[in-house]
Amino acid sequence: MIALLMRDLRLAIRAGGGFGLGLAFFLIVVVLVPFGVGPDAELLGRIAPGILWVAALLAALLSLDRIFALDYEDGSLALLATAPLPLEGVALIKALAHWVTTGLPLTLAAPVLGFLLNLAPSAYLYLLVSLLIGTPALSMIGTFGAALTIGLRRGGLLLSLLVLPLYVPTLIFGAEATRRGADALDPTGALILLGGITAGTFAIMPFAAAAVLRINLR
Repeated sequence: MIALLMRDLRLAIRAGGGFGLGLAFFLIVVVLVPFGVGPDAELLGRIAPGILWVAALLAALLSLDRIFALDYEDGSLALLATAPLPLEGVALIKALAHWVTTGLPLTLAAPVLGFLLNLAPSAYLYLLVSLLIGTPALSMIGTFGAALTIGLRRGGLLLSLLVLPLYVPTLIFGAEATRRGADALDPTGALILLGGITAGTFAIMPFAAAAVLRINLR
């Protein structure tokens, strides 16, 4: 499993779908928002939690189609299907590799970019915590979506349409936790629900992704 994880990390970085692409998109969205809504610092501070979470979510979408694509094209996925490691474990490792190359950099960059949107100082900790809890769910759901669209021509658009509705609960509670932190309210409830979504995702999605992979590899 460790060897597969390291291999996927190297492939993600070489293919250009890792650290740089997601961070660049995240930065562009955050920089463009003040141009669209104006320089009102109070307004930017109010919308900052939602904007940061939406930008992180969209940035995570950019590399989802690469999760299984390279392995499918070179035949590695068929070999992984016959390996001692079950496909559920393969899906879990793929999701972890996507989170390390996309979700974790976005999480670490978010507090810095929050400064550009005049995010309230009390919200920085909760922004970081909510992204740490929520972005793994985005990667796991995206892995399931990537398994569904594997082998499809121009499957990237279909993949986005499939996973975006599944991302909504994570977005709602992640942004709500950050917003409550900004308003000096207790965000514990939102963080617990966010953690429950992530735990449920990791309990169900590896099996769903493995089942879809077995169907697509027949």
